[in-house]
Amino acid sequence: MLSIACCFAASVAIAQKTTKPAAQKFKPPVLITVLGNYKDSVSIGVEDAEKIIALPLKIYDANKTAYTVSSYNFLYRRRVVTEDEKTGKVSPASSMSSSMFTTTPLPALWVDQVREKLKPGEELFFFDVVAKDPQGRVMYAPNLKILTQ
Repeated sequence: MLSIACCFAASVAIAQKTTKPAAQKFKPPVLITVLGNYKDSVSIGVEDAEKIIALPLKIYDANKTAYTVSSYNFLYRRRVVTEDEKTGKVSPASSMSSSMFTTTPLPALWVDQVREKLKPGEELFFFDVVAKDPQGRVMYAPNLKILTQ
């Protein structure tokens, strides 16, 4: 009887699992997307927009820690006009050009196209910005919308 109790106690001791300390959850910091000196949604003059479009997109947190831009989408919404073929009447419309990029600043071809055509009332929009912190963790940064006046 004693041998059965000893065997049972030994099997219970072996069957117990060791518990690992709970992994700490990572709480992503609040990030800021910056182009030149502008962040969030801003309205600026065409001349200022032409200057900053060639600058690199930067990501920071509240402590001014820099993050690497992994990828982002850029959209250029232009003001255009359309003409009704029957009546000849012209009406305002918009045209969009957009693409995904993995390097910053924008390629020279995009910068040149925007600078050539940019007018008041148009939009430069950086969205789906993916950033990496110094430890290699990936997170989304806020969108940046620039309206020209």
